[in-house]
Order: sequence, then C-alpha cells, then structure tokens
Amino acid sequence: MEWSDSWRGAFRVELRAQAIGLAWRGWPVLPGTYPAGSHWAGRELPEHTGPHPVHDDWQARVGTEPEQVASWWSGRPYSVLLATGVTFDAIEVPGDLGRGAARELRTVGLPVPIIATPDDRWTFLVTTGRPLARTLADHPDVVLHADGDYVPLPPTPVRHGVVHWRVNPEVCGWQIPASSTVQDALLDALARETVARPVADLVTAD
Repeated sequence: MEWSDSWRGAFRVELRAQAIGLAWRGWPVLPGTYPAGSHWAGRELPEHTGPHPVHDDWQARVGTEPEQVASWWSGRPYSVLLATGVTFDAIEVPGDLGRGAARELRTVGLPVPIIATPDDRWTFLVTTGRPLARTLADHPDVVLHADGDYVPLPPTPVRHGVVHWRVNPEVCGWQIPASSTVQDALLDALARETVARPVADLVTAD
C-alpha cells in the first residue's frame, strides 16, 4: 500500500492525537518508523519489515510525559508503538485463534482490548508478569510480547493497511484483563479447534 506525502501529512494529526491521549492515560507509547514507498522512514533500518522504535535508547524513554510525547509527533507521521513489560504485556495470535478466544470471552461478558493487523494477526493486551501456559508457549504462532519488546497500536500504518482495534479499550472502560483470563480463553479456543478439526477431516473424507 502506497502512502502519499499529502496522506501522511493529514494522518500525522490522528497519530499524534492518539499518542498524546494514550500517554495521558499512562500508556508507555513510543514513536516508530513508518512506511514511505519501498522503505521505512524515520530510522536507517533497510532490512526491517515493520514498525520499529526510532530512538536507539527507546527503553530509557518509556514513561515520558505527555508533553514530550506530543513533541515527538510534531513533524513526522511516526507509528504509535506500545512498550510491553511495563504497564501491559501483549499476546499475539493468528486471527482464527483470536476470534475463537474473543467468542469465549464474550460468553462470560468480558470484552477485552484487541488489536488486529491487515495480515490477520490479533493481539490481546493483558497485565504484566505472567509467562505463557505451556500449550500456548509451544504453539508456533503464539507470541508473548513482554519486557524489552513493543507492539504497534492503532492507527499505525503498515505495508498493506492500518493497524486497528477489534475491541477498543473504551468498550472495556480502559480496563486491562489479567493475563490468566485471556490465556484461559485462548486455551479453550485451542481445545475447540482440536475437537472440531478431526470432525471436519471426517466430513471431508466422506
């Protein structure tokens, strides 16, 4: 997806507003590189294929005051990144598993903030400090973003579209769920997939 100079100029305002608003809520946001033609602008990372912090010392900048955060986005349409392992962790999963877990959470009346990318990856924001359950840790497509890592936040632009909310934090009253709650939902969704897959295989075989 190509981003024109005029589009980037207009979109910078929205990115800046989101970054400032999240910083006021205490979210550890950071500026990241952004797509510009065939490369990522904001930092020399020729082989990097996604948003990356623009500052080498980004970990030392975590917790910066909102006024300083506002200045970071004053000139460029930087991506909005969330440093993980500080206030929140993030559990990234394939879209099918994410949808299954979201259904599990809805059945108990517990919406949680969920981020989605154009390539159908879903990310659940959770409280910090809990490792993945063994079944999830062994899953090749499940990733825990914790201390020393980061994830893109909406409305960060990426190669083929824009990162967006599947469930906006406002819907959840800005409450972040316990990691165990989301992991339990993911495990339940995995169990349902495991049961459904042999049944589907039998139907196909017939």
